[in-house]
Formats: sequence, C-alpha cells, structure tokens
Amino acid sequence: MKLTSFFTKQIIPLFTVAMLCQPVLAAPIELSLDDCIALALKNNPDMIIANLDRDKSRWAVKEAQAGKGAAVSYTHTDSRYNTPPTSTIPYYTWSTVFDNEIALSVPVYSGGKLESQIKQAKLNVNVADLTIEATKQQLKQTVTNYYFSVLQYHNELEVSQETVNNYLRHLKDVQAQYSVGTVSKADVLSSEVSLANAQDSLITAQNNYELAMSNLNNTTGLPLESVLQLKEQLQYETYPLQLEDCVLYALRNRPEMAQQQAKIAIAKEDGKIAKSGYLPSVTFAAAQDWYDEELPGTKNSNWLVSLTASFSVFDSGLNKAKVKQAQYNLHTVTEEARQEQDSIALEVRQYYLNMREAEKRMSTGKVAVEQALENLKIAEVRYSAGVGTNLDVLDSVLALNKAKTNDIQALYDYNTNKAQLVKAMGVPVQ
Repeated sequence: MKLTSFFTKQIIPLFTVAMLCQPVLAAPIELSLDDCIALALKNNPDMIIANLDRDKSRWAVKEAQAGKGAAVSYTHTDSRYNTPPTSTIPYYTWSTVFDNEIALSVPVYSGGKLESQIKQAKLNVNVADLTIEATKQQLKQTVTNYYFSVLQYHNELEVSQETVNNYLRHLKDVQAQYSVGTVSKADVLSSEVSLANAQDSLITAQNNYELAMSNLNNTTGLPLESVLQLKEQLQYETYPLQLEDCVLYALRNRPEMAQQQAKIAIAKEDGKIAKSGYLPSVTFAAAQDWYDEELPGTKNSNWLVSLTASFSVFDSGLNKAKVKQAQYNLHTVTEEARQEQDSIALEVRQYYLNMREAEKRMSTGKVAVEQALENLKIAEVRYSAGVGTNLDVLDSVLALNKAKTNDIQALYDYNTNKAQLVKAMGVPVQ
C-alpha cells in the first residue's frame, strides 16, 4: 500500500505537470484570427503562385496584341558559291556575296483570328483575377479552421486535465477509505486504471494541440515550432441568413461561377479562331535589300512592296476538324458551368444544415454538462457516505468528460461550418 500511496501522491502529479509544461524557447506570439489571415495572404505559396499566374496572363495579352502589329526584321547573309563551266567560261568560278535586308510585315486581315486571340488573352486575365479571389477565400477558410482547431484542442486539453484531477481526487478518497478497511482493494485498482486511462487521453490531447498549432504555423508562413497565444476564444454568434438567401448569394458571387462564364466566352472565341481557317488572310510586306561582293555589302539597293492574300482551297478536312473540336469544347464548358452551379448550391446547403445541426447540439450540450456535474457531486457524496459504489463515481467522471467534450465539439463544429459556409457563398475577403 505504501508503494501505491507514493505513486499516487508523488509520481502521478509530477508526471502530469511535466507533460503539460513545455520548454520556453521564445515569447509566445500573440495573434488574432485576422492577424493569421493577413499573414497567410502575405506568405502562403498558394497566394504567391496565384499572383504569378496573373502576371503571366497579363504578358500573354501583350503577346497576343503584338501579333496584330507590325514586325520589322534585319537579316545579314554572307554567301560563297561556285558556278559550273559554261561555253564561254570553261572552268568553275567562285563568288562571294554579302547581303543586308530590312523587312516589314503587317497583318491586314486574319479572318478574325488575331482579334479572337486577343480577346481570349484578356479573358484569361479575368480568370486569373478570379483565381486570386478564390484562393483568398479558400485560404481564409483554411486558416480559420486551423485557428479554431487550436482553440478546440486547447479546450479539450483543459477538460482532459480536469478529468485527471477528478480521478486523482477520487483515488485519494478511495485510498483513505481502504486504509481504514471500509472499501476493498478492487476499488483502489479500478480507480488507478481509470486514472491511467485519463493520463493516456491527456497525452493524446497535448499532441493534438501541438499538431494543430503546427498546422496553423505552416499555413501562415511562421516557423513550425512557433508558440502562439491566440487572442480569441470559440464563441457562439448567431447567423442571421436563411438557406435560400445563402444559395442565391453564392450563385451571384462565387468566383468560380464568374470563371465558368469566362471559360464559356473563351470557348466561343476558340470557335471563331477555328472558323477563321475558312477565310482568307492578307499581309502587307515591304523590304529593302543591299548586296555586294565586298563586306559589308551596302551597294546594289533593291526594294520590294507586296500585298499577299492566301486562302485554303483544300486541307483534307483539317479545319473542319478544328471547328468540330471547338464546338464540342463549348458544349463541355457549358455543361461544366451547370455542374459547378449545382455543386455550389449543394455545398452551401451542406454547410448551412451542418451549422444549424451543431447549433442545436450546443443547446443540449450545455444542459448535459450541468447534469453531469451534478451527478458527479452526488456520486462522490454517496461514495464518501458508504452508500454509493466506486463504479458510480468513475462513470460519473467519465460522463462529465464526455459531456464537456461534446459541448466543445458542438461549438467547434458550429464555428467551422459557419466559416465554410461563408467561403461557399463567396463572401469577399476584406
């Protein structure tokens, strides 16, 4: 019994305190949810990549516009060749020529191909801008979930510690009664087992808390080992909108819906580009040339001006195949837009109903916690008076732990589903 008493009074409390006390390497960083979102928008690779893609698409517009403008080229050629014998010159002769040419070409008419390519490039910039907004919304929702996860696991860690303390307090009571012979050894052993199981849950809770903080650090761009002190707590704030209002807002404001419309417009321009193959193309060209047998070849000036029209007479069905592909692609992106609309409506409905379900669980969870607290007090009093069983107390501690954990989970589910609902609706990130 002395070994058991020493284990209970000395080792277990020290083990509990040591597990919860982490080495302090640096002062904790105090952050609000808005602080974390701002850090993520600045540091997260997803945002950096989205901004780079937008810059790339802007240069693609300049590339497309350049295709419609004038092009000037300069060419210098050094040539040496021989001429076979003739009736007048019965031997090979060698010649060296240096040639310089400046050429200008301007597309006059392309059947609408160049104009459609420019429109497509501008639409792609619009898609890139919408991608940035969608990335912001997704990143905000991810950071919010991780932020709430840290708060949730912190609360669960406190509940686990409280459960350990409850089992410790009860074990001391059991040992005191065992020492005077009023309870059996089985009560002591079962109480120690329950305490050991609670210690195991406490270890898991501590690990979950540390992992949640690492995920938040990773998303915000902070070192993984950073210790954060979050300024806010999980709390309940009622959500005023009805489901129908949320769905309507999402269909009007989700960046993905605007992206789908832009993709449809791009597909239509693809069709125009394909059909331009049936039309002629006209190009204006001008060239100035100098050649001489001596370097640098700046004599014997020649110039050329031309207006060239070309028209495909027969291509073995190549252009028809391009037109058909463009038509099927337009049908595809149109169907994808309808599918995206249905998906968004379903997503909003899912998160809205999950939020309301968690809201109902919160109201019942608080009642369960109050009842579990009262039940534990009664069980402890009855056991101390000798009219209750050890199992009643152990079950009451476990029931209180479960009630508090469920209450925390309901609050977490409410807040995370609300955050996911805001993202699903496409609410802009301020």
